[in-house]
Amino acid sequence: MSINLSCHIVEPPLTAQWSVIWLHGLGVDGYDFAPIVKELGLPENHSIRFIFPHAPQRPVTINNGMVMRAWYDIAFDGLNRQIDMQGVEESVKAITSLIDGQIEQGIGSEKIIIAGFSQGGAITLTLATQARYPLAGFMALSTYLPQVDSQPLVKDVNKHSPILMVHGTLDNVVPLTLGKQAAEYLSSSGCQLEWRQYAMGHSVCWEEIQLIGQWLKKRITSTADKPE
Repeated sequence: MSINLSCHIVEPPLTAQWSVIWLHGLGVDGYDFAPIVKELGLPENHSIRFIFPHAPQRPVTINNGMVMRAWYDIAFDGLNRQIDMQGVEESVKAITSLIDGQIEQGIGSEKIIIAGFSQGGAITLTLATQARYPLAGFMALSTYLPQVDSQPLVKDVNKHSPILMVHGTLDNVVPLTLGKQAAEYLSSSGCQLEWRQYAMGHSVCWEEIQLIGQWLKKRITSTADKPE
């Protein structure tokens, strides 16, 4: 099934040269993380377009079949989550279509960053292993890698793309163990991964927001310094 996603887009002060596609968590929408842009400490005249797609509405087993925005269906069984991998694949294809759209608008894949929180982070990490383009990097917040034990090998195309993973030590929605398991798998597969954890629950803290801003600025600066 093909999914066309509607998006909330925050255009930069200058002509866009970068794009960040930021995926929300379960039960909310793309507007959830939009206010964070102003808190990242980016230069006043930056050129980063922020794209916040809205996940499709679907019944979610973990919430008694209630219909809500979700990147895939999920049932909970402790650390062993039952995940609808077809839904994951459909969402990966939908985000890939957004990437294609940015490339068509003149943003090179090497200047596109994928970010996500919780379910959105799970799609982000799946893209980090499967994306067919070299992307600028990935930010995965309070999340895990779906079916990490049966994941295909990480494609070489993004092994050198930096991955920032952040998790709360008090997270009772996505246990820290799941985040660390994903980080260990990606690191052992040769990915360039940075891990940070904070004393917080399933949320985002101020220190994390500052870290994200610094990570973005560093990524853009390091790429800008590379010779053409």
